Amino acid sequence: MLLYSHIPFCDSKCHYCAFNSFTHNQHLKKEYMQALLRQLHWELEQKTPSRLQSLFIGGGTPSTIDANLYKPLFELLEPLIDEETEITFEANPNSASLDWLQGIKALGANRVSFGVQSFDEKKLKFLGRAHTPSQAVQAIENAQKAGFDHINLDIIYDTAMDTKELLQKDIAQALALPIDHISAYALTIEEGTPFAKSPQAAANKEEFGYLIKELIALPQYEVSNFGSYRCRHNLGYWELRPYIGIGCGAVGFDGKNRYYPPSDLHAYIQNPLAIQTERLSPQDLRLERLFLGLRSIVGIERSLCDDNKVDILLKEGKLIQKENRLYNPNFFLADELALYLLTD
Repeated sequence: MLLYSHIPFCDSKCHYCAFNSFTHNQHLKKEYMQALLRQLHWELEQKTPSRLQSLFIGGGTPSTIDANLYKPLFELLEPLIDEETEITFEANPNSASLDWLQGIKALGANRVSFGVQSFDEKKLKFLGRAHTPSQAVQAIENAQKAGFDHINLDIIYDTAMDTKELLQKDIAQALALPIDHISAYALTIEEGTPFAKSPQAAANKEEFGYLIKELIALPQYEVSNFGSYRCRHNLGYWELRPYIGIGCGAVGFDGKNRYYPPSDLHAYIQNPLAIQTERLSPQDLRLERLFLGLRSIVGIERSLCDDNKVDILLKEGKLIQKENRLYNPNFFLADELALYLLTD
């Protein structure tokens, strides 16, 4: 079983961010963590997992919450965690102090993921990031000091600020740090974000994706993820495994249904068990298996697809078959391949 815990608090809202996060109501952190614990109690009673394969605490910005406030969650989860459980915390460079990193390491965290996005000061301001390049470098070095072997950093590319030279410098700086994973995301303009009013913020240059792949000297195992260590939690999503989702705006999945706790902060604190259910049809699940499998090393079962279309793609070299499973050698074409296989 996978477990995702959402922390919706942020010090500031980035210009591209469409995640469920809030820069206000910081005084509600303790009440929120109590509501989170209440939902977790209930979820564990319903699902009764024997162990956790992974725990991912994301956001928002989990590093805005004092490490001590996570203790009750870890005490409750202790019987389900062993030395093989992957435990990831997301963090921002400006709030992930050495003390905080040592605090979450003491709780059992063994992986940390930093929202760096760039090491270029002008690009950071363009994106609305609250940290400096030097803070990003220091945070990653502090994570190593705190004892983390698995460290990820996020990079955003395909912005109006990007040039080949800027991206080369960003990736070179990233690879010079003690990391074993990079998540590189092309800028997407989402509704309701500051960038929605300036769609020209995205460069929409396909060549930037191929440049990033060329520059990152780590194995690519999903369209946006590169690492000598593969994040087990992410792989679990792409394999469409069941997961528990706790927190304001989180999502859970049991293999057939999706579960949505309240996305409003106050409503969640008042009643974290007011969970809505979405029933997924066999067609919905087939679509997800296609899209997720083709964008990652997971691949798809041949039986999900029309044989004639598969034969065409195999002949063109756009798919590779191993036994009864199909794999995509170019993750950047995943959506086009999935849509082609889905159409009648």
